[in-house]
Amino acid sequence: MNTPAALHPREALFESGEIAPELPVCDHYCGVDLRMRKSLELQAEMGPVFDVTLDGEDGAPVGGEVEHAHLIAELVNSPANRFGRVGARVQAIDHPAFERMVDVIVGQAGARVAYITVPKPRHLADLQQAVAAIDDAIERHGIGRAIPVHALVETHGALHDAHAMAAHPRIECLSFGLMDFVSAHRGAIPHSAMGAKGQFEHPLVLRAKLDIAAACHAHGKTPSHCVVTEFKHLSALEEAATTACRQLGYTRMWSIHPDQIRPIVDAFSPTTAEVDLAIEILLAARAAQWAPIRHRHRGQDQLHDRASYRYFWHILERAHRTSFAHRTQLPAQARAAFFPEDHVPG
Repeated sequence: MNTPAALHPREALFESGEIAPELPVCDHYCGVDLRMRKSLELQAEMGPVFDVTLDGEDGAPVGGEVEHAHLIAELVNSPANRFGRVGARVQAIDHPAFERMVDVIVGQAGARVAYITVPKPRHLADLQQAVAAIDDAIERHGIGRAIPVHALVETHGALHDAHAMAAHPRIECLSFGLMDFVSAHRGAIPHSAMGAKGQFEHPLVLRAKLDIAAACHAHGKTPSHCVVTEFKHLSALEEAATTACRQLGYTRMWSIHPDQIRPIVDAFSPTTAEVDLAIEILLAARAAQWAPIRHRHRGQDQLHDRASYRYFWHILERAHRTSFAHRTQLPAQARAAFFPEDHVPG
């Protein structure tokens, strides 16, 4: 029987089902054959610090959506998918090719696809219909797993139903679809709100982002921030990613160009000071069998208990997920205590 001190933070600090999915902080979208293959090569080089979403919506040629789904399935099953972190975006529920795309991807790559992303649900009912179609394909093809589902919030109805969508048991992640959301306002929101800076200034866009993040956190799901279309303006991307992470509560963000991946990972990575503090407090808490402790920080004594332990555990876990990108490791004592699968004694 484990003593409290021996319990892992996931066991000691959280109830069953309380921990949100541990998704990479960057979701890289690509839809053209060459770019999809190069993205898989880059993921193999950098490690599983970002997901690759093979795009069957905007990336598929008009009229060739099903053929594109076959290509996506082929790439998901290929040796280039080294980490099992390759997902697929299909067409919207009302598109004629939706069910056939789902059937191809589930039937051919259901065992390996990391998730299926559903765009443009108009409300909860659309999402429920899409999940039912995915689950029907899973049953017909004898896939022995419930494939995670991601969805985009980019319509008025989906934003209205954001909490209900986040509460859906098959949903793992909700993403904000900036471009379609702004367009849905029929010109009432200026074009500048689609830009790297303007999207954080317009009240309707900012409200939507906050509602989505709050809905996801309320139901233990991952909120994923929208794109920055100025893909060559890296300083604007860095500022947007930092704002999304530090001020709006997002734990994941889209990339649409390979040059955006590392700045997003960097922005969503905890600082060295944050990681060091988290390690100090968690090791002390573990030694105290997860009872309250007094910890001295910057000349001040601070009380910490299970509430702050949970916060610092999230910081440490995110540092662990993003460390691959920096070719760094957590200190050996922290790895041995909290990530023993990474720790090699001596």
